Amino acid sequence: MNFKKASLIALTSFAAIASYGQDNLVNSLNGNASANAKQKFEFTPVISLSCTDVKNQGSSGTCWSYSGNSFLESEMIRMGKQPVDIAEIYTARCVYIEKAKNYVRMHGAVSWGDGGALHDVTNIYAAYGALPQEVYTGLNYGTDKNKFGEMQDVLKGMLDGIIKNSNGTLTPNWLTAFTAVLDSYLGKVPESFSYKGKTYTPQSFAKEVIGINAADYIELGSLTTAPYYTQTFLPVPDNWSFSQVYNVTPTDLTDIIDNALKAGYTVGWATDVSEKYFSWKNGVAYVPETPVEKMSPAEQAELFNGPKKEMAITAELRQKAFDNYETQDDHGMQIVGITKDQNGKEYYMVKNSWGLSNDYKGFLYVTKNYVQYKTTALMVHKNSLPKGMAQKLKL
Repeated sequence: MNFKKASLIALTSFAAIASYGQDNLVNSLNGNASANAKQKFEFTPVISLSCTDVKNQGSSGTCWSYSGNSFLESEMIRMGKQPVDIAEIYTARCVYIEKAKNYVRMHGAVSWGDGGALHDVTNIYAAYGALPQEVYTGLNYGTDKNKFGEMQDVLKGMLDGIIKNSNGTLTPNWLTAFTAVLDSYLGKVPESFSYKGKTYTPQSFAKEVIGINAADYIELGSLTTAPYYTQTFLPVPDNWSFSQVYNVTPTDLTDIIDNALKAGYTVGWATDVSEKYFSWKNGVAYVPETPVEKMSPAEQAELFNGPKKEMAITAELRQKAFDNYETQDDHGMQIVGITKDQNGKEYYMVKNSWGLSNDYKGFLYVTKNYVQYKTTALMVHKNSLPKGMAQKLKL
């Protein structure tokens, strides 16, 4: 499978998963598998942090909301709170409203679709609050899981008509009409609701029950196009809010993750998952020493049959892959631990939102080389940074 060719480039972006279907993406990635791979890896946990149950985002490009809210749920656990099953589709719905405003103001010259970024979760949490899953499932049209293709077609058609503006002047009603479509597909948002015997609004629920300060969280990326340890724009299509990240080196990325995990903090992870050396079915991702296109069919068949040597990752190699669209903002997940294989090599334990269909029941094991090469952004609590890094970033 090569998602880097012709029109297939778009299929793995957050925005396109809604129309292509996450289920189809998973099926394609399941093709990157080796027989009996699970028997060829022996993983021993080193750090295993608490997280909530694995979810399934269905046919929607809302991985950023699932991973970002899972990250917040783990933060509640770390803080000694009983975690809430946060409604991912409430977060996504609020993003669609803010993204629609931006889309219209930009005359449609920004991406549209389900796609978003990890910072959208904390930004929406700060502005709109949060809801528990039991109050807002987003399933308002007879399905038992998300299926957003029709809804997104309707929303985009509406927005494009608004931008066309046959009246000559934009009416104040367009956002009300847009919101009514969201109500129809996802359900109306309650002004207040009861949770464990107490009444809340979305804002008071976020403040009093979840109790997280959105300002405590930052995003980091790694680009050679800006000075390290400064803030820079993250140039990916689903950064519709034009947010900035702190720019660090590729090895900084894994040093930051290691420090966070050792201190008891999980990490939000945005990355590319469209490579042949990422196998959802086998639950393993690494960067083979020999490029896949130079491997024989027999070597490709053995990609995941046990640990392999890896390619050394440099900042230049990483940037080249990013500039050539070989690294894109495909997917968001949560890093929850460290494990070692039978040779003593460390992998990150990653929680996904594609259900329990792979060899490790919704989790996968990813090497540090892969993270250094394919990460588009990390989200961390500021207090989880190494002391020297916090100083470099002036935090």
